[in-house]
Amino acid sequence: MRISARADYAVRAALQLAASRDDGPVTAEAIAEAQDIPHKFLEGILNDMRRGGLVTSRRGGNGGYRLARPAGSVSVADVIRVVDGPLVSVRGVRPPDLAYTGPATSLLPLWIALRANVREILDGVSLADLAASQLPEQVTELADRPDAWTNP
Repeated sequence: MRISARADYAVRAALQLAASRDDGPVTAEAIAEAQDIPHKFLEGILNDMRRGGLVTSRRGGNGGYRLARPAGSVSVADVIRVVDGPLVSVRGVRPPDLAYTGPATSLLPLWIALRANVREILDGVSLADLAASQLPEQVTELADRPDAWTNP
């Protein structure tokens, strides 16, 4: 599984907005600088997030971006889906729409199980959880496993 730069930047931008929630709108320039994200790339991401209903924007001297709803109600999965589409696909196809034959038949339940696990983790972590450095216990336990940090 690969997390795209677009998804990584989107989650980081959303976290910057979550951390700044009470400070008013945050400019794209301020987010780009704080998170070391290329400004032009970020503008496109923020536009996708606005169209997807995750952020609101206001123009003008006091303008910028804000989360459209409380950080506790926005999951990491919500952000990734808005900028990258489905969380898990195979060749651009969602696992339930795939069909295999012969010895490859058992691939379908494997891809669906992978999808279910990815969804469980990413839907179960909110921006508020991340901003407060309070990951759910299940996530912390997985990250604390010694083999989680090594590449085979």
